[in-house]
Amino acid sequence: MGRRSTAIMDAAIPLIVVMLAFHFVAEEAEAVWMTLRSTGMKCVSEEIQHNVVVLADYVVAPDEHANYPYITVKVTSPYGNNLHHKENVTHGQFAFTTDEAGTYLACFWIDSHYKGSEVNLNLEWKIGIAAKDWESVAKKENVEGVELELRKLEGVVEVIHENLLHLRRREADMRMVSERTNARVAWFSIISLGVGILASGLQLWHLKRYFQKKKLI
Repeated sequence: MGRRSTAIMDAAIPLIVVMLAFHFVAEEAEAVWMTLRSTGMKCVSEEIQHNVVVLADYVVAPDEHANYPYITVKVTSPYGNNLHHKENVTHGQFAFTTDEAGTYLACFWIDSHYKGSEVNLNLEWKIGIAAKDWESVAKKENVEGVELELRKLEGVVEVIHENLLHLRRREADMRMVSERTNARVAWFSIISLGVGILASGLQLWHLKRYFQKKKLI
C-alpha cells in the first residue's frame, strides 16, 4: 500500500508542475474590456521586470453606429519615457522589451471632438513567455508536438526562476531598508533618552540654585 501511494505521488508531481506552469502562463496573458467615455481616460498598469518582452493588441469594438469615435493611445515606462503614442485610431499594436523595472502604463481616451461619445475597447496584453511566437519557433527549429510543449515548459521554468531571483533581491533590499530603519530608530531613542536626562539634570540644577538664592535650602 505504501509503495502504491508513493508511485501515485511520483506520477502526480509532474502533472501538478505542468498545471502550475500553464496557470502561470495564463496569468501572463490577459484580455481587458473597458468602456471609454469622452469625459476622461482609462489606464491599465502592469509591474514588469527588466528585459521582458511585452506585446499588446487593442481594438475598438464595433457597434450599431457606423462612425464610432477614434481614440488616442499612449504607453509610458516607469520613468515616463514614451513607448507608444497613436492618435485617431480604432485599432493597433505595441511591442517592446522593457529597459526599466517598474510599473508600465497604457492609457486610452476618446479624441476631444467626440463629445458625449463612448466606445468599448478590447486590450490583449501579453508579457514574457506568453508574448513569444511559438509558431515561428516551431518552424525555425523544426520542432513540434511534445518537444514543442517541453520547450514551452522550459521557457516557463526560466521565467519562474527569474521571478524567484527578483523576489529574493527585493526581499534583500527590503531587509536592508528595515535594518537601516531599525538602526536609525535605535539611535533616535538613545539620543532622545540622553536629551531627556540632560534636560532633567538642568532642571534640577536650576531649581537647586533657585532655592539656594531664596535661602530655602
